[in-house]
Amino acid sequence: MQLMNKKYSILAALFLLGNLVNAEATSEPLSLSTILIVVNVVLLLFLFFLLAILSNAIKGLKSEPGRPQLSWWDRFAAVKSEKTEEELRLDEDFDGISELDNPTPPWFNFIFYSTIIFAVIYLFNYHYFRISKLQDDEYKEQVAVAEEAKQAYLKTTGNLIDENNVTLLTDAKAFEPGVVIFKEKCAVCHGELGEGKVGPNLTDEFWIHGGSVNDIFKTIKYGVPAKGMVPWQNSLTGKQIQEVASYIKSLKGTNPPNPKEAQGDKYEEGGAAPADTASAKATALN
Repeated sequence: MQLMNKKYSILAALFLLGNLVNAEATSEPLSLSTILIVVNVVLLLFLFFLLAILSNAIKGLKSEPGRPQLSWWDRFAAVKSEKTEEELRLDEDFDGISELDNPTPPWFNFIFYSTIIFAVIYLFNYHYFRISKLQDDEYKEQVAVAEEAKQAYLKTTGNLIDENNVTLLTDAKAFEPGVVIFKEKCAVCHGELGEGKVGPNLTDEFWIHGGSVNDIFKTIKYGVPAKGMVPWQNSLTGKQIQEVASYIKSLKGTNPPNPKEAQGDKYEEGGAAPADTASAKATALN
């Protein structure tokens, strides 16, 4: 009996020690669900301990002389039986072959009942009390965290945006920094309202190097040296150029006073970019 008590005590101690080591390794606070699981497992171990004591006491009372005394492991694994083969033999007999009435092994019943207990705990934990999060909720939470990390990363690495992957910003607040940059660096040639001065008018439907956000991004990035427009790729990040290009796209149809005459070809959304002709090279950005 003392040996059995030591076995259960050591098992419970190792289990608790394993959870403490795992919690220390992850450096994260234990969740309420984890604490409940640990408490339930400890209570189950204690219950098995009490049942083992009761079983041994009953067995001692019912033991018969000459009947083998099995250890708790032999009974649990069902590697041996306390009954003799004659006691287990069924009445049916076929051609000299008889069947033994071996009961279901205790280890199988233990696993079966454990799955039932686990299912009940899982049901109340995830669907009634909602102590832990379902996979769908965890996925949405992780997606939101990843999106925040992505936006923070893009703010520090704006040059990852180029003429191939740039997208149009339609929210005025999103390209608001581009308005400031345009007035500081572009208005001297294109006018405060984009009406055009030395450079072409940016508010009409005619464009020399293409009117898509990709075309405008490319023109701002590499400039038009033949007409005095410097490349801004060394002064502005990709995100800043994206903000300026999106602001320029928003100027279409604003009809500012004293607009410069149209230059280039009429651009339609979704249409093919115009060819880089000699006349286009000789004219300023539109």
